[in-house]
Amino acid sequence: MPGVCVCCQPVSGAGGLAAGVCCLRGVCMSELTASQRNRGRRWLCLAVGGVGFTMAVQMGLNANFLAQDIGVSGLQIGILEAVRESCGIWAFLLLAVLAGFSEPLVGAGMLLVVGLGLAGYAYVPNYTWVILMSLVWSQGLHVWMPLPNSMGMALAEPGRTGYRLGQLGAAGSAGFGLGLAFGYVLSLLGVAMRPMYLAAGALAVLAGVACLGIPRAIATPGPRLVFRRRYGLYYLLCFLEGWRKQIFLCFAGFLLVKEYGTSLTTMLLLWGLVRLIGFVTAPLVGRLIDRIGERRVLVFYFACLTVFFVGYATARHVLVLYGLFVVDSAFFVFAMALDTYVNRLAPSHERTPTLSMGVAMNHLAAVTMPLVGGILWHSLGYEWAFLLGAAAAALSIIPSLFVPEARALASLPRPAGA
Repeated sequence: MPGVCVCCQPVSGAGGLAAGVCCLRGVCMSELTASQRNRGRRWLCLAVGGVGFTMAVQMGLNANFLAQDIGVSGLQIGILEAVRESCGIWAFLLLAVLAGFSEPLVGAGMLLVVGLGLAGYAYVPNYTWVILMSLVWSQGLHVWMPLPNSMGMALAEPGRTGYRLGQLGAAGSAGFGLGLAFGYVLSLLGVAMRPMYLAAGALAVLAGVACLGIPRAIATPGPRLVFRRRYGLYYLLCFLEGWRKQIFLCFAGFLLVKEYGTSLTTMLLLWGLVRLIGFVTAPLVGRLIDRIGERRVLVFYFACLTVFFVGYATARHVLVLYGLFVVDSAFFVFAMALDTYVNRLAPSHERTPTLSMGVAMNHLAAVTMPLVGGILWHSLGYEWAFLLGAAAAALSIIPSLFVPEARALASLPRPAGA
């Protein structure tokens, strides 16, 4: 006979705590005290901040390292990103295998892998070894990617999910800003890029240690794989977002370095402006999503990105391109509306598998679009790579218009066991 959790619907399993809406790893998450939730959120913010520091070094140095140290071409960077982003597909499979394990422990292990891979950049002799080390750290990162928001939503109070995700975004931006400041100061002191990757790897390991302070009850007891027609709109939006995002990540910074000779210190300053904006706006955007809903936010987001990508293709003044780079990067914060949409749409025991499927859909595009963009750059010019991104952003507006409002989502039938 099904048991009844004190805070949710009837659930099945011994004692009624095996697969409830809010019952994770035999513990009802609503039974966590306020202090336990607060402590868990603090450790999670520290972990997210550490990853932010790590990725600041990787992203801040990436274009200059590849163009100036390794000497890659536009086609080669497209191939590199396509290979690296294939880890997103394997991450989905790994998360399926790891379903039921404590998410903080999985996160700790994956961040150790990230640290080892990025530290390996300090010793890579050529392009081939860059690809190999990229596969290592990227695999760990892609398994980690859906976990912070999943854990953050599990620790959030009812009705404050967007706000808590905004706090996580702010923590990531703060860590990112510290990482950029670290890289900027060392570059001014004449430190080479390679040793900075050792520091990035060390911070990833420390972020993994911080995960051990998060309540280990947070887990996804099943099902291991979730592919539901109900979530089709979310999958489509993730696919188009991966298409657009990867064109930016692969080619925007590379354009500034390769075509306009932008220095490392300038790139770090640009990324610093991005994260300063993100630190301030992430909680505000989270509140905005809570107040007006995901549909309006996503339509605004993708409409603006369409304009930005056309700007990359047509602008010829480097200061204009700098402005586009900063604003475009800062707009990533609006993509959290995709996660809050899942939180409204999916029951808690399907949240992480659904987010993971979103990552997989994102990476179906992310694997192919850098390669296509690199071929366009090589054969027709860089403008066509960015017009490809503009097409993805424009197409994303259409499915965004069909994202249901919160009341409409509440009226939809829930999956069995929800």
